[in-house]
Amino acid sequence: MSTEEKSCPGNFEDRSDFKKIRERLEKGNERYVKDEPDHPNQSKGRRECTKEKGQEPFAIILSCADSRVPPELIFDTGVSDLFVVRVAGNIANISSIASIEFAIAQLGCQYILVLGHEKCGAVDAAIKGGNAGSDNLNQLVGHILPAVNACNCKSESGLEEVTKENVFHTVDELKRCSTIIRNAVNPEGGKKPTVKIETAYYHLASGKVEFIDKSPCR
Repeated sequence: MSTEEKSCPGNFEDRSDFKKIRERLEKGNERYVKDEPDHPNQSKGRRECTKEKGQEPFAIILSCADSRVPPELIFDTGVSDLFVVRVAGNIANISSIASIEFAIAQLGCQYILVLGHEKCGAVDAAIKGGNAGSDNLNQLVGHILPAVNACNCKSESGLEEVTKENVFHTVDELKRCSTIIRNAVNPEGGKKPTVKIETAYYHLASGKVEFIDKSPCR
């Protein structure tokens, strides 16, 4: 059976081509910003094919659960294009890490984007400190406190800086807490990495995704 017969039409051609994956995300976001989306891979045929042949997402997106930040929309994608993991504050906890490990080990995903966003409520709660309202919320906010400390921030004026630092802190935690992710990103013995992690920041009003290579607090 040929590759074409095994895979659904519309699937990304080479999921190991990190440059092209990023270009695909950037171009999709550009269409979203311009209000000119293509709405790809959303047909009945696509749904039927992915049901029968399975999912082959070309990117993993770890983003916040904020309802204003829907990855499938802001990157103008469709069914089986993205493996999206959403949790308040886009943190690396047991559930989000396990979900990403599944996407790498079982689905063959090789590209991860950790996406923070403007006016993140979870990051704001971490900056303000104190009781977040419940044990569960306090535990979640605790994942973000290292970013607050790294930026030495005690006011809302530093919200964007802490949010961006938190994205990089999440990347660090993904590699620290997961053998699967760490070995894929930083393999031993001089082997070529099989997974790449990138970072970005989403602007709510414009819809623009800003890829960032460096934390403002490091």
